[in-house]
Amino acid sequence: MKMEEKKRENAEFTIEGRNAVIEAFRSGRTIDRLYVLDGCKDGPVMTIKREASKQGTMIKYVSKERLDQMSDTGKHQGVIASAAAYGYAEVEDILQKARQQNEPPFILLLDGVEDPHNLGAIIRTANQAGAHGVIIPKNRAVGLTATVAKASAGALNYTPVAKVTNLGQTIEDLKKDGLWFVCADMNGTPMYELDLKGPIGLVVGGEGSGVGRLIREKCDMCAAIPMRGNIDSLNVSVAAGVLAYEIVRQRMG
Repeated sequence: MKMEEKKRENAEFTIEGRNAVIEAFRSGRTIDRLYVLDGCKDGPVMTIKREASKQGTMIKYVSKERLDQMSDTGKHQGVIASAAAYGYAEVEDILQKARQQNEPPFILLLDGVEDPHNLGAIIRTANQAGAHGVIIPKNRAVGLTATVAKASAGALNYTPVAKVTNLGQTIEDLKKDGLWFVCADMNGTPMYELDLKGPIGLVVGGEGSGVGRLIREKCDMCAAIPMRGNIDSLNVSVAAGVLAYEIVRQRMG
């Protein structure tokens, strides 16, 4: 039995039922995550998993209780897909936007931001700061849910977001296009002492963990935001905004 596609208010699009999920994959619909009943290995579910693998979709194996909790219909048939509320761009689309505006590329790259409100706020800031796009990884990160769209206050309609399989490899590829990379790091050089002009990628880490070591090592410099208070960190969306506007200040100088 085909299940109806639902949109959770302020959350994400979910697709339930084996027929509906397989049709979504085969139609080219962007699926952020596939939730599968742990231990289920029957034919239709294996077909869905193969389609997910072709798209590079993250598969999570969960209990029946978890699927029941996620389900709007109670008839998920062991599979629930979480679909992007907005389509993703390609990295080349972001570079093309910079070329069309005759500006050196300015890109925000997010290493593991999992809170949709933070992602939406960062996309909003990226738009206002004149960044040409945002890049997020496929795994360990939130996708373009309806909550993200709402938190972006409309910026998602104007700022392209690309999703990549390997953030480190994407950085290496963008270096070949002339970009330099600055990483947000509280132990880095004060941001005012760095030259942040020219084609640049600003790398910001996820909530709590920050930028991972392997990604940090691929960056050309680490920037610290001066702290004068009693705690040593800022919310990730606030930190991204502060660093983005230091780049704006230097570009305008």
